[in-house]
Amino acid sequence: MARPKLSAGAVIVHRQDNQWRFLLLRAFQYWDFPKGMVEPGEEPLAGALREVEEETTLTGLVFSWGQANIETAPYNHGKKYARYYLAESPTMKVMLPVSPLLGRPEHNEYRWVSYSEAESLVTLRVRRVLEWAWKRMQEEKGAGN
Repeated sequence: MARPKLSAGAVIVHRQDNQWRFLLLRAFQYWDFPKGMVEPGEEPLAGALREVEEETTLTGLVFSWGQANIETAPYNHGKKYARYYLAESPTMKVMLPVSPLLGRPEHNEYRWVSYSEAESLVTLRVRRVLEWAWKRMQEEKGAGN
């Protein structure tokens, strides 16, 4: 069996009204954080930043918690695994641009949600990433829900 391919992305947060909001993207019925395939020769963090910009138009992310990351177990029949970083966005202005390859946006919608809302929307694989991010945020910056 071939080695799983690496997808990279970021848990994007923004502080609004003294509460943290998480950016979730929906493709079909699944909610996830922005992510996509790392290109050959590309560093995973660079791939994560590129994918975030391609999928949401967000730039200027701040890695307030450093460049630590979490990886998922293989998914998609063992073909892929994902690495996520934790980043803060200076803005909540998101657009879902048309993908040149698909001729439509990669995602159907986006939402900025509280931690508890995110927990209720994501799958178990993504919930593990959400819990990791929330724990880091609480340990290193203090946060409210």
